[in-house]
This record gives sequence, C-alpha cells and structure tokens, in this order.
Amino acid sequence: MSASNSDFVRLMVQEDVLQFGQFTLKSGRSSPYFFNLGKMDNARAITALGRAYAEKIVESGISFDVLYGPAYKGIPIAVATAIALFEEHGINAGITFNRKEAKRHGEGGNLIGHELCGKVLILDDVITAGTAIRESLALLAESDALLTGIIVAMDRQELAANGRTALASMALEHGVPVDSISNLEHVIAYMEKRGEDVDVLNKLKSHRANYC
Repeated sequence: MSASNSDFVRLMVQEDVLQFGQFTLKSGRSSPYFFNLGKMDNARAITALGRAYAEKIVESGISFDVLYGPAYKGIPIAVATAIALFEEHGINAGITFNRKEAKRHGEGGNLIGHELCGKVLILDDVITAGTAIRESLALLAESDALLTGIIVAMDRQELAANGRTALASMALEHGVPVDSISNLEHVIAYMEKRGEDVDVLNKLKSHRANYC
C-alpha cells in the first residue's frame, strides 16, 4: 500500500465515510464495513477528495476531454476533481452531470454543464450493481461521446456469481479501464498498520475470505 493509499483510507475514516460495525448492504449481504461518500460534507474533505481522484486519473493514463459525474454523488466528485486537475496538473477538463428527471422548461434536457462529446471519463463513488453507470452510458449512447474509462473511490472486491468483481465485470462489459482509488486490501493494510481495533480487523479479514 502506497502512502497515497494510506492517506486516502485515513481521510475516509476521519470523515466517517468508512464506518465499521455490522451493516446490511443493498444486496442483502452482511458487511463489517460501510462506505458512504456522502459524508464528505466540508471544504477540506471535498478538496482532498478531488485531489485523490485527480492523482488517480493522472496515474491511470486514461485519455479524456470531459469528466462526467452521475447524479447525485458523482456531481461534487466531478467538480472537485476538475478543480484539482487544473490546479495541480494544469489539465482543463469539461464537466457534465445529469438530472435525475429531465427538465421540461427553459433549456430543457437532462444534462448540465459541458456538451457531452469527445472522450468521457465517468467518476462515481462505488460500483455495486452498476445501475448509475449504465444510466450514464445510455446518455452517452445518445451523444457523440466516447467512454474511455471509469474511476471510483472504493472497490469492495467482492465476487459476484460470475466469479468477477463489479469493477472487473464493468471493464469487460464495456471494454474500458475501470479503476478505484482504494479497495478492501488497502483498508485492511491501514488497520494492520494502525495496530488497533483487532476485532474489526479480524472481521474484515473474515469478510475478505468469504466474499472476495
């Protein structure tokens, strides 16, 4: 685990994005941790989040013209990342996001921001069932845009019935790089390094053994 991985997990814990306990996921599966990026609710945290996404994007080498953030959590991610890309790396990217419901008055439509064209990189928090991503891809299909990649904050690394993780399945389905800033392995490494909460650490390792 690199220093940046460790710093990101630490930020997620400090901002209560990464919570430990007993949680029931949307899939019905029980989990000893929960990841909720909606907890990033202050300027310091959002700034750090944008920088983490920007660093991952530059590291990935994915070519893009426009950042697309699926409503709702993807919207602040895309904005914060665009600012960090410009300030830290000199990259001036377009920003687009969608409305949950199409606007019937004024300019109308269900997209806000830069025209959806050129090479598009989708940014979101996590991929579970991939519903938000598929809705985004449906919008891309109606435009001249080309999907070049997907970046999320957390990869739970859990295997589906097909024997693949959600990220691997999405990459195979759409033929583009799908990557994450952090994953369960990084969380476990962070907890081991901290040397506290042994019970939590053991539950995380058990979850990994059973589902990942």
